[in-house]
This record gives sequence, structure tokens and C-alpha cells, in this order.
Amino acid sequence: MSTSISSRALPVLVAGGGIGGVAAALALARQGFAVKVLEQAPQLGEIGAGIQLGPNAFAAFDALGIGELARGRAVYTDEMVMHDALDERLVGRIPTGEAFRARFGNPYAVIHRADIHTSLLEGARTHGQIETLTGTRIEAVQQEGDTVTVRDQHGQVHVGQALIGADGVKSVVRQQYVGDAARVSGHVVYRAVVEKNDFPEDLRWNAASIWVGPNYHLVHYPLRGGEQYNVVVTFHSREQEEWGVREGSRQEVQSYYRDCCPRARQLIDLPKSWKRWATADREPIGQWSFGRATLLGDAAHPTLQYIAQGACMALEDAVTLGQALKRCGNDWPQALRLYERSRIARTARVVLSAREMGRIFHASGVERLVRNDLWKGRTPQRFYDAMEWLYGWKAETCLSED
Repeated sequence: MSTSISSRALPVLVAGGGIGGVAAALALARQGFAVKVLEQAPQLGEIGAGIQLGPNAFAAFDALGIGELARGRAVYTDEMVMHDALDERLVGRIPTGEAFRARFGNPYAVIHRADIHTSLLEGARTHGQIETLTGTRIEAVQQEGDTVTVRDQHGQVHVGQALIGADGVKSVVRQQYVGDAARVSGHVVYRAVVEKNDFPEDLRWNAASIWVGPNYHLVHYPLRGGEQYNVVVTFHSREQEEWGVREGSRQEVQSYYRDCCPRARQLIDLPKSWKRWATADREPIGQWSFGRATLLGDAAHPTLQYIAQGACMALEDAVTLGQALKRCGNDWPQALRLYERSRIARTARVVLSAREMGRIFHASGVERLVRNDLWKGRTPQRFYDAMEWLYGWKAETCLSED
């Protein structure tokens, strides 16, 4: 084993205290490591609204020991359903009830991002080995022997036996080791949460629902026991976009949905305030571990939202990292190579599949007609077969056998 006695006493540094960072900290603590989480925000928490959880996310929660906590906060949908936003035509319906659970061993659900984060934090707090520093943004990384040294914006130095870069889509760790440019999509996402009493009765479905239109779509589903609803609208921007988040404008949203059917269009008039994301991903890379530093979650494989797998992939990453360390006897360089090898092809497939699904959602003209024919008459079993590669992930088989 290559880790010296002195470095073994050091914590593992985790850059980023979002879903991926806290999941990584929990996985590491369960493996016996002391962990120091460095989060640039003034307090731990999640902005955003709801997200969807495939069965693979629940498999990861169970492996992290927080399955029951997360299940208690989720809303279990009856189906995923797609309608054409121009004429209200039903395009596809995928039941997510008993047959779905029997196939994948876990449910499909929707949840508020903050509720996932809370569940992970509660799990982490059962281990006394996780320290969190907020208001701490890393600026430089240096490796020497079997230690990693991080300098933050205050000039403070943090020394650890390894570094997990879970610092999101604008990762400092990735910038230092990879230095690649973001691929700005030109697609803008508006997200909001609406109280049940303000949400249209004719859309209060217990479903992950999407309305697809030319160069745009709308999503809605229940949160927090159906007391709130998540509303997400996405469109191809007319502006030159830069990756980032800011307050949104109702007038801007309305201007993109003039041909949308009234039933779906009422969604965009509901929110009292919007958050506006200009989205981006990156080209998949074949290496994201460098000595005793590695990337995780959006820092490793930022993806567009079209197959609802960003958080799910970060959770899988955390579990896989912990399993790799366990198999390799906590030998960091060996474990990080195994972790990377086990994740690169799968996460790249998610990034590329999300891009393609965005094209399908936003089809216009004849492509729209092709899309609407694509799933006509397809049985639930055939949908499940197509989803097997994604939803069939298990912690027990997550490591590469190459």
C-alpha cells in the first residue's frame, strides 16, 4: 500500500458541498476516512427546485446507507408521460408502478433537491469524521508525494491524502488538470416551484410530465407530498448565452411559447419568480484522475438535463469511488484508476444521450412527426428494455472488471 503512516492521518479533501460532494464525503466516511468538505457558498444547501430520480439513484442511496431517509421525502409517480405541446397529442406513456419496480428493483420518483441534500447531510452527520468549511473556494492544487495541498481564496492551506473535485460545472479542479472549455448549448432553463393551490387542477397528475414543442418543452410534477409542483421550461435562446444562473423574466419566457397549446401554456404564467439557467455541458474526456486528485459529478461529466440524470450520476460516482477504495485496500492511485475506468464510458453515454434526447424533445416540422410516431403502440416492456442500461445500475456490479 502506497499511503504513508503520516498521510493516512490526513483527511480526504472534497471540493464542493453540493449533492455530489456530500455523497462523496458520506461514501468516504463509510470507508473509514476523515473528510474535510470545502464549500464556496456561505452555507450548505441546494438552489434549484425538483429533480427526477431513476431507480439507479435509489440503488445509490441504499449503498450510501440513506435509502430510507430519501424514500421518506420522495414523491412516487404513477407514470412518465409526454404530450405534444402544439396539439395536446399523447406521444408516449411509461407506467412506473409495480411492473416498473419489479423490473428495476426500485421506484421512479421526484424530489426537491434540498431534500436529497438534507438526506445526505443527515447520513454524513452520523459519522463524526466529516468536517465542513463554508465560504471556502479553492484556488490552486498542488501534489507532492502522497499528499495534496489546496489553497483557498483566503490564502489558507488545506492538506489531505487525496482530493475529490466535486466543485460543479465550473470546477476549479478540472480547470487546473484538464483546462477544457465548456460547450454552451444555447438552451435556457427556467425553474420554479408553485404551491398546490395555485397549480391548475387539470394538470395535477401524479406523473413526471413533459410537453414537447418546436425548440422548447415544459415539465411539471408534484413535490413534497403533492403540496407543491415543480415547473420547468426550456427553450432555444435567441441571445448569445453564457453559462450561468440569474433571475428570470416572465416576459422572456412567454415570448418563446406563443404557439403552445393553452393547456400547457398556462404553466408559464404560474410562477411568481423564476431562476434562469443558461445550460452547458462538456465533451466527454478519457481521464479525470491525476495522481491523488479526481473529479466527480458535474465536475467530471457535466450533462444537459434531458434525461434527468445529473444528480443520479453524481450519486453513482460517490458509491463507485467508495467501492473502488474498498477493493484496492485504500490505495489511492490504484483506486482512482479503477473508479475512473468504471465510470467514463457510462457517464459519457449519459452526456451524449442527453444531447440527443434534447433534439428529439425539440423537434419541429417532419422531425416532430417522426418523434410522435416513434413510441406509438410501444408496450411498457419495450420501454423498460430500452431503459435497462440506465436504470439497471447496481452498486454490487459497479466496478469495471477489465
